Amino acid sequence: MSTQKLRNIGPKSAAWLRQVGLHTQEDLAAVGTLEAFMRIKRAGFKPTLNLLYSIEGALLDCHWQDVPDARRAELVSAAEAAIAGLPPPRHKPAAGPVTTTMHMQEEEAEPASDLDRLFD
Repeated sequence: MSTQKLRNIGPKSAAWLRQVGLHTQEDLAAVGTLEAFMRIKRAGFKPTLNLLYSIEGALLDCHWQDVPDARRAELVSAAEAAIAGLPPPRHKPAAGPVTTTMHMQEEEAEPASDLDRLFD
């Protein structure tokens, strides 16, 4: 069965899974819930915890909301630990505002023309 037809897995999630090399339920089962989630995260996508629960539900053949709370907590803890071990993002944050400071030397302090003197 392809990831596109798995329970809990919508078109966007299926596309992400395919892009990280997970094309079938067997592929997903072979790597497990956490590794599938982390492959998506490492690929630069921004998966939410709902995807983590959805993958687990797909493997258990149950609705993602039916994944037991204890298992959810275990998955979240493992995901947080794995995410903490990822290298920082490669992109740099946006730069702050740019300001320009000009320092005038004494000989430059005099206006350059008569027009400049009018506006002093």
